[in-house]
Amino acid sequence: MGVRGRARPKHEVAEVIRQFEAEYSQQYRYSSPRGSAMRHILQCRTAALGGQVRGCQACGKVEIAYNSCKDRHCPKCGAYDKAQWLEAQKVWVLPIAYYQVVFTIDHVFNPLVWANKKKLNDLLLRTAAALLKAYGQRYLGGELGFTLVLHTWGQQMQRHPHVHAMVTGGALVETDGGYRWQAARPTYLFPAEEFSAAFRAAFCEGIRQLWQQEKLNLGRNQAIDVAQLLQAGENQKWEVYIQTPRGKPGDLLDYLGRYVYKTALSNHRIIAVGPEQVRFKYYDNRDDGKLKEMELAGVEFLRRFLDHVLPKRFQRIRHYGLHHSSQRKKLALVRRLLGLTAELPTV
Repeated sequence: MGVRGRARPKHEVAEVIRQFEAEYSQQYRYSSPRGSAMRHILQCRTAALGGQVRGCQACGKVEIAYNSCKDRHCPKCGAYDKAQWLEAQKVWVLPIAYYQVVFTIDHVFNPLVWANKKKLNDLLLRTAAALLKAYGQRYLGGELGFTLVLHTWGQQMQRHPHVHAMVTGGALVETDGGYRWQAARPTYLFPAEEFSAAFRAAFCEGIRQLWQQEKLNLGRNQAIDVAQLLQAGENQKWEVYIQTPRGKPGDLLDYLGRYVYKTALSNHRIIAVGPEQVRFKYYDNRDDGKLKEMELAGVEFLRRFLDHVLPKRFQRIRHYGLHHSSQRKKLALVRRLLGLTAELPTV
Protein backbone atom coordinates (compact mmCIF):
# COMPACT_ATOMS: atom_id res chain seq x y z
CA MET A 1 0.00 0.00 0.00
CA GLY A 2 1.16 3.55 -0.71
CA VAL A 3 0.86 6.79 1.19
CA ARG A 4 -2.32 7.11 3.31
CA GLY A 5 -3.33 3.59 2.40
CA ARG A 6 -3.61 4.24 -1.32
CA ALA A 7 -3.11 1.21 -3.53
CA ARG A 8 -0.09 1.21 -5.79
CA PRO A 9 -0.82 2.76 -9.18
CA LYS A 10 -1.34 0.40 -12.12
CA HIS A 11 0.75 2.61 -14.40
CA GLU A 12 3.68 4.97 -13.93
CA VAL A 13 5.37 7.83 -15.74
CA ALA A 14 8.44 5.56 -15.87
CA GLU A 15 6.42 3.18 -18.04
CA VAL A 16 5.60 6.03 -20.43
CA ILE A 17 9.27 7.02 -20.60
CA ARG A 18 10.39 3.47 -21.39
CA GLN A 19 7.83 3.17 -24.15
CA PHE A 20 8.05 6.57 -25.82
CA GLU A 21 11.44 8.10 -24.98
CA ALA A 22 13.11 6.96 -28.23
CA GLU A 23 10.37 8.49 -30.35
CA TYR A 24 10.35 11.62 -28.20
CA SER A 25 14.10 12.11 -28.62
CA GLN A 26 13.71 11.93 -32.40
CA GLN A 27 11.18 14.76 -32.39
CA TYR A 28 12.53 17.02 -29.64
CA ARG A 29 15.87 18.23 -28.42
CA TYR A 30 15.90 18.03 -24.67
CA SER A 31 18.12 19.69 -22.11
CA SER A 32 20.38 18.03 -19.57
CA PRO A 33 17.86 18.60 -16.72
CA ARG A 34 15.17 16.75 -18.69
CA GLY A 35 17.53 13.90 -19.48
CA SER A 36 18.51 13.65 -15.81
CA ALA A 37 14.88 13.69 -14.73
CA MET A 38 14.01 10.82 -17.09
CA ARG A 39 17.00 8.78 -15.95
CA HIS A 40 16.19 9.29 -12.28
CA ILE A 41 12.51 8.43 -12.74
CA LEU A 42 13.48 5.20 -14.53
CA GLN A 43 15.92 4.25 -11.76
CA CYS A 44 13.76 5.25 -8.81
CA ARG A 45 13.14 2.36 -6.39
CA THR A 46 14.98 -0.14 -8.56
CA ALA A 47 18.14 -2.14 -8.02
CA ALA A 48 20.06 0.55 -9.94
CA LEU A 49 20.02 2.76 -6.85
CA GLY A 50 20.60 0.03 -4.30
CA GLY A 51 18.48 -0.54 -1.23
CA GLN A 52 18.11 -2.28 2.09
CA VAL A 53 17.29 -5.87 2.96
CA ARG A 54 14.79 -6.23 5.79
CA GLY A 55 14.27 -9.53 7.51
CA CYS A 56 11.82 -10.75 10.14
CA GLN A 57 13.49 -12.88 12.82
CA ALA A 58 10.18 -14.45 13.77
CA CYS A 59 8.97 -15.71 10.39
CA GLY A 60 12.11 -15.44 8.33
CA LYS A 61 10.47 -13.29 5.65
CA VAL A 62 12.91 -11.13 3.70
CA GLU A 63 11.92 -7.91 1.96
CA ILE A 64 14.00 -5.64 -0.28
CA ALA A 65 13.36 -1.89 -0.15
CA TYR A 66 14.99 -0.05 -3.04
CA ASN A 67 16.16 3.54 -2.63
CA SER A 68 14.32 6.56 -4.01
CA CYS A 69 15.94 8.85 -6.56
CA LYS A 70 15.01 12.05 -4.64
CA ASP A 71 14.52 13.93 -7.89
CA ARG A 72 11.97 16.73 -7.38
CA HIS A 73 10.33 15.83 -10.70
CA CYS A 74 9.80 12.16 -9.82
CA PRO A 75 6.17 11.11 -9.18
CA LYS A 76 7.27 8.35 -6.79
CA CYS A 77 9.23 10.62 -4.48
CA GLY A 78 7.95 13.43 -2.34
CA ALA A 79 5.65 12.05 0.38
CA TYR A 80 8.42 11.64 2.98
CA ASP A 81 10.16 14.84 1.89
CA LYS A 82 6.87 16.72 2.15
CA ALA A 83 6.40 15.49 5.72
CA GLN A 84 9.91 16.64 6.62
CA TRP A 85 9.37 20.01 4.95
CA LEU A 86 6.08 20.57 6.78
CA GLU A 87 7.75 19.77 10.08
CA ALA A 88 10.54 22.26 9.37
CA GLN A 89 8.04 25.05 8.64
CA LYS A 90 6.59 24.88 12.13
CA VAL A 91 9.34 27.23 13.26
CA TRP A 92 7.55 30.23 11.68
CA VAL A 93 3.88 29.23 11.91
CA LEU A 94 1.94 31.54 14.23
CA PRO A 95 -1.58 31.16 15.71
CA ILE A 96 -2.96 33.84 13.39
CA ALA A 97 -4.96 34.05 10.19
CA TYR A 98 -3.00 33.36 7.00
CA TYR A 99 -3.99 34.42 3.51
CA GLN A 100 -3.33 32.47 0.35
CA VAL A 101 -2.37 34.72 -2.57
CA VAL A 102 -1.99 33.29 -6.09
CA PHE A 103 -0.11 35.23 -8.77
CA THR A 104 -0.82 34.17 -12.37
CA ILE A 105 0.70 35.82 -15.45
CA ASP A 106 -1.16 36.21 -18.73
CA HIS A 107 -0.68 33.12 -20.91
CA VAL A 108 0.42 35.28 -23.83
CA PHE A 109 3.87 35.24 -22.18
CA ASN A 110 4.15 31.43 -22.07
CA PRO A 111 6.40 31.06 -25.17
CA LEU A 112 8.79 33.67 -23.78
CA VAL A 113 8.79 32.13 -20.30
CA TRP A 114 9.59 28.66 -21.64
CA ALA A 115 12.40 30.06 -23.78
CA ASN A 116 13.78 31.78 -20.65
CA LYS A 117 12.71 29.51 -17.80
CA LYS A 118 15.31 30.54 -15.25
CA LYS A 119 15.13 34.31 -15.84
CA LEU A 120 11.38 34.69 -16.14
CA ASN A 121 10.32 32.26 -13.42
CA ASP A 122 12.77 34.09 -11.19
CA LEU A 123 11.21 37.38 -12.31
CA LEU A 124 7.76 36.03 -11.45
CA LEU A 125 8.87 35.08 -7.92
CA ARG A 126 10.78 38.33 -7.35
CA THR A 127 7.88 40.44 -8.59
CA ALA A 128 5.42 38.68 -6.29
CA ALA A 129 7.79 39.11 -3.33
CA ALA A 130 8.43 42.81 -3.99
CA LEU A 131 4.70 43.55 -4.23
CA LEU A 132 3.84 41.71 -1.03
CA LYS A 133 6.58 43.60 0.83
CA ALA A 134 5.45 46.96 -0.56
CA TYR A 135 1.75 46.40 0.09
CA GLY A 136 2.47 45.08 3.59
CA GLN A 137 4.09 48.41 4.36
CA ARG A 138 1.41 50.45 2.57
CA TYR A 139 -1.70 48.84 4.05
CA LEU A 140 -0.50 47.35 7.34
CA GLY A 141 2.45 49.61 8.04
CA GLY A 142 5.01 46.90 8.65
CA GLU A 143 6.73 43.68 7.71
CA LEU A 144 4.82 40.60 6.60
CA GLY A 145 5.96 37.01 6.62
CA PHE A 146 5.34 34.93 3.50
CA THR A 147 6.44 31.84 1.62
CA LEU A 148 6.28 31.49 -2.17
CA VAL A 149 6.04 28.30 -4.21
CA LEU A 150 6.33 28.26 -8.02
CA HIS A 151 3.92 26.00 -9.91
CA THR A 152 4.09 25.78 -13.72
CA TRP A 153 1.31 23.45 -14.88
CA GLY A 154 -2.43 23.01 -15.07
CA GLN A 155 -4.49 19.84 -14.70
CA GLN A 156 -3.79 18.77 -18.29
CA MET A 157 -0.05 19.49 -17.89
CA GLN A 158 -0.48 22.60 -20.01
CA ARG A 159 1.75 25.62 -19.43
CA HIS A 160 0.33 27.60 -16.54
CA PRO A 161 3.04 29.45 -14.57
CA HIS A 162 1.81 30.83 -11.26
CA VAL A 163 2.96 31.33 -7.68
CA HIS A 164 1.19 30.29 -4.49
CA ALA A 165 1.93 32.44 -1.43
CA MET A 166 1.16 31.85 2.24
CA VAL A 167 0.99 35.31 3.83
CA THR A 168 0.63 36.39 7.44
CA GLY A 169 -2.65 38.14 8.12
CA GLY A 170 -0.80 40.93 9.85
CA ALA A 171 2.54 42.74 10.04
CA LEU A 172 5.20 43.67 12.58
CA VAL A 173 5.14 47.47 12.86
CA GLU A 174 8.05 49.49 14.24
CA THR A 175 7.05 52.65 16.13
CA ASP A 176 8.92 55.22 18.22
CA GLY A 177 7.81 53.36 21.32
CA GLY A 178 8.86 49.93 20.07
CA TYR A 179 7.17 47.22 18.04
CA ARG A 180 3.51 46.26 17.80
CA TRP A 181 1.53 43.67 15.84
CA GLN A 182 -0.96 45.01 13.32
CA ALA A 183 -3.51 42.36 12.37
CA ALA A 184 -5.18 42.48 8.97
CA ARG A 185 -8.93 42.60 8.77
CA PRO A 186 -10.54 39.12 8.86
CA THR A 187 -11.65 39.24 5.21
CA TYR A 188 -9.40 41.90 3.70
CA LEU A 189 -5.67 41.97 3.07
CA PHE A 190 -5.16 44.33 0.12
CA PRO A 191 -7.44 45.90 -2.52
CA ALA A 192 -7.44 43.06 -5.06
CA GLU A 193 -8.01 45.13 -8.20
CA GLU A 194 -5.25 47.60 -7.38
CA PHE A 195 -2.89 44.83 -6.33
CA SER A 196 -3.56 42.89 -9.55
CA ALA A 197 -2.90 45.93 -11.72
CA ALA A 198 0.34 46.60 -9.86
CA PHE A 199 1.43 43.00 -10.42
CA ARG A 200 0.72 43.26 -14.15
CA ALA A 201 2.64 46.53 -14.43
CA ALA A 202 5.64 45.27 -12.45
CA PHE A 203 5.96 41.95 -14.28
CA CYS A 204 5.61 43.56 -17.71
CA GLU A 205 8.15 46.22 -16.79
CA GLY A 206 10.55 43.49 -15.68
CA ILE A 207 10.23 41.81 -19.08
CA ARG A 208 10.68 45.14 -20.85
CA GLN A 209 13.92 45.81 -18.98
CA LEU A 210 15.33 42.34 -19.71
CA TRP A 211 14.40 42.78 -23.38
CA GLN A 212 15.99 46.22 -23.64
CA GLN A 213 19.14 44.86 -21.97
CA GLU A 214 19.17 42.05 -24.57
CA LYS A 215 19.09 39.38 -21.86
CA LEU A 216 16.20 37.37 -23.32
CA ASN A 217 16.33 34.37 -25.64
CA LEU A 218 13.81 35.12 -28.38
CA GLY A 219 13.91 31.70 -29.98
CA ARG A 220 15.19 30.69 -33.38
CA ASN A 221 15.50 33.61 -35.77
CA GLN A 222 14.18 36.00 -33.09
CA ALA A 223 10.73 34.51 -33.59
CA ILE A 224 9.23 35.92 -30.38
CA ASP A 225 7.97 39.49 -30.75
CA VAL A 226 8.36 40.91 -27.23
CA ALA A 227 6.79 44.26 -28.09
CA GLN A 228 3.67 42.48 -29.32
CA LEU A 229 3.52 40.29 -26.20
CA LEU A 230 3.84 43.29 -23.92
CA GLN A 231 1.10 45.16 -25.75
CA ALA A 232 -1.22 42.16 -25.52
CA GLY A 233 -0.38 41.45 -21.88
CA GLU A 234 -0.72 45.03 -20.70
CA ASN A 235 -4.11 45.35 -22.39
CA GLN A 236 -5.51 42.42 -20.42
CA LYS A 237 -7.03 42.58 -16.96
CA TRP A 238 -4.97 40.42 -14.60
CA GLU A 239 -6.38 38.95 -11.42
CA VAL A 240 -4.31 38.08 -8.38
CA TYR A 241 -6.39 35.71 -6.28
CA ILE A 242 -6.47 36.65 -2.58
CA GLN A 243 -8.20 33.96 -0.54
CA THR A 244 -9.49 34.93 2.87
CA PRO A 245 -8.24 32.79 5.78
CA ARG A 246 -9.88 29.40 6.14
CA GLY A 247 -9.39 26.80 8.84
CA LYS A 248 -6.20 26.56 10.87
CA PRO A 249 -2.75 27.79 9.72
CA GLY A 250 -1.66 24.17 9.40
CA ASP A 251 -4.40 23.51 6.85
CA LEU A 252 -3.04 26.12 4.43
CA LEU A 253 0.52 24.97 5.10
CA ASP A 254 -0.44 21.38 4.25
CA TYR A 255 -2.16 22.61 1.08
CA LEU A 256 0.98 24.54 0.15
CA GLY A 257 3.05 21.44 0.85
CA ARG A 258 1.20 19.60 -1.90
CA TYR A 259 2.60 22.10 -4.39
CA VAL A 260 6.09 21.91 -2.92
CA TYR A 261 6.42 18.17 -3.59
CA LYS A 262 4.10 17.67 -6.51
CA THR A 263 4.97 16.79 -10.10
CA ALA A 264 3.17 17.73 -13.31
CA LEU A 265 1.17 14.49 -13.03
CA SER A 266 1.08 11.75 -10.42
CA ASN A 267 1.24 8.05 -11.26
CA HIS A 268 -2.21 7.56 -9.73
CA ARG A 269 -3.79 9.73 -12.42
CA ILE A 270 -2.64 7.50 -15.29
CA ILE A 271 -5.47 5.19 -16.37
CA ALA A 272 -3.90 3.33 -19.29
CA VAL A 273 -0.70 3.22 -21.34
CA GLY A 274 -1.33 1.84 -24.82
CA PRO A 275 0.99 1.25 -27.77
CA GLU A 276 0.45 4.81 -29.00
CA GLN A 277 -1.71 6.64 -26.44
CA VAL A 278 -1.76 7.49 -22.74
CA ARG A 279 -5.04 8.14 -20.93
CA PHE A 280 -5.19 10.00 -17.64
CA LYS A 281 -7.62 11.69 -15.23
CA TYR A 282 -7.87 15.41 -14.61
CA TYR A 283 -10.15 17.88 -12.90
CA ASP A 284 -11.76 20.40 -15.24
CA ASN A 285 -11.65 23.70 -13.38
CA ARG A 286 -13.72 25.32 -16.12
CA ASP A 287 -16.55 22.87 -15.46
CA ASP A 288 -16.94 23.08 -11.67
CA GLY A 289 -13.91 20.85 -11.09
CA LYS A 290 -15.54 17.75 -12.61
CA LEU A 291 -13.31 14.68 -12.90
CA LYS A 292 -12.72 13.85 -16.56
CA GLU A 293 -10.41 11.78 -18.73
CA MET A 294 -8.04 12.82 -21.50
CA GLU A 295 -6.08 10.78 -24.02
CA LEU A 296 -2.85 12.00 -25.57
CA ALA A 297 -0.34 10.51 -27.95
CA GLY A 298 2.45 9.00 -25.86
CA VAL A 299 5.07 11.41 -27.20
CA GLU A 300 2.81 14.40 -26.51
CA PHE A 301 2.17 13.14 -22.97
CA LEU A 302 5.91 12.88 -22.40
CA ARG A 303 6.53 16.30 -23.96
CA ARG A 304 4.00 17.91 -21.64
CA PHE A 305 5.38 16.17 -18.57
CA LEU A 306 9.00 17.11 -19.33
CA ASP A 307 7.96 20.64 -20.23
CA HIS A 308 7.80 21.35 -16.50
CA VAL A 309 11.30 20.19 -15.56
CA LEU A 310 12.97 23.21 -13.97
CA PRO A 311 16.53 24.39 -14.58
CA LYS A 312 19.15 22.79 -12.38
CA ARG A 313 19.36 24.30 -8.87
CA PHE A 314 16.42 26.64 -9.52
CA GLN A 315 14.90 27.62 -6.15
CA ARG A 316 11.14 27.27 -6.47
CA ILE A 317 10.39 27.66 -2.74
CA ARG A 318 11.35 31.00 -1.19
CA HIS A 319 10.79 32.56 2.24
CA TYR A 320 10.61 36.30 2.90
CA GLY A 321 10.15 38.74 5.74
CA LEU A 322 9.20 37.11 9.03
CA HIS A 323 9.40 33.68 7.37
CA HIS A 324 13.05 34.15 6.38
CA SER A 325 15.66 32.41 8.52
CA SER A 326 17.50 35.72 9.07
CA GLN A 327 14.44 37.18 10.86
CA ARG A 328 14.16 34.72 13.75
CA LYS A 329 14.64 37.47 16.37
CA LYS A 330 11.75 39.45 14.92
CA LEU A 331 9.68 36.28 14.78
CA ALA A 332 10.37 35.70 18.49
CA LEU A 333 9.27 39.28 19.12
CA VAL A 334 6.00 38.68 17.27
CA ARG A 335 5.39 35.61 19.41
CA ARG A 336 5.74 37.72 22.56
CA LEU A 337 3.37 40.36 21.16
CA LEU A 338 0.84 37.58 20.53
CA GLY A 339 1.15 36.34 24.10
CA LEU A 340 3.26 33.30 23.30
CA THR A 341 6.62 32.23 24.62
CA ALA A 342 9.42 33.87 22.64
CA GLU A 343 11.18 30.55 22.17
CA LEU A 344 10.64 29.21 18.65
CA PRO A 345 9.38 25.65 18.16
CA THR A 346 12.17 23.12 17.73
CA VAL A 347 12.07 21.03 14.54
